[in-house]
Amino acid sequence: MNARDVILARVRAATEGAPPVEIPRDYRGPAPASQTASPELAELVADRIRHYKADVHVVDEAGVAAVVAEALAGRGAGRFVVPEGFPREWLPPEGFEWVGDEPELTASDLDAVDGIVTTCAVAVAETGTIVLDAGPGQGRRALTLVPDFHLCVVRPEQVVAGVPDAVARLDPARPLTWISGPSATSDIELNRVEGVHGPRTLVVVLVR
Repeated sequence: MNARDVILARVRAATEGAPPVEIPRDYRGPAPASQTASPELAELVADRIRHYKADVHVVDEAGVAAVVAEALAGRGAGRFVVPEGFPREWLPPEGFEWVGDEPELTASDLDAVDGIVTTCAVAVAETGTIVLDAGPGQGRRALTLVPDFHLCVVRPEQVVAGVPDAVARLDPARPLTWISGPSATSDIELNRVEGVHGPRTLVVVLVR
């Protein structure tokens, strides 16, 4: 008998005959429909995303292409991945090269582009988190993990109050990527390093 078996045997002996313990499962559920897609949520999600040191732009839908053009031009380059299903009217008509993912781009290909432009599945106001599920305009997970720059456009109806609301909308069988600001980590001495396991720069365009 090894140490693990000894420990488990002692636990079983100590708990033998003990009454079952009821574990409460009354977690907070989704917010009422009246609290969704409100101006307050839009302001909150913008504030929380900025807290993560991401750039946030709030614009009308007619101004999305201009804001995207300005944000991409600030990178000083012009080759960006655009997944299938991204609304073409949101892309600047000229000045940039749009790269598709068919055939699938390799890690080296993705490392060579200047960034990626996507939509999202859900944006969580309370946490400032953007969730991608590989749906239209989002592409597969690798597309948003390898490039150093990510611009994401969020529609107003995609903003939800909290994580329970997001979970209620999402399909757990899909590949979900939860993004809370640019990629960053800290070592034991709390030295912050950005861009280790995802984009160093995140730009979010919130459509009002």
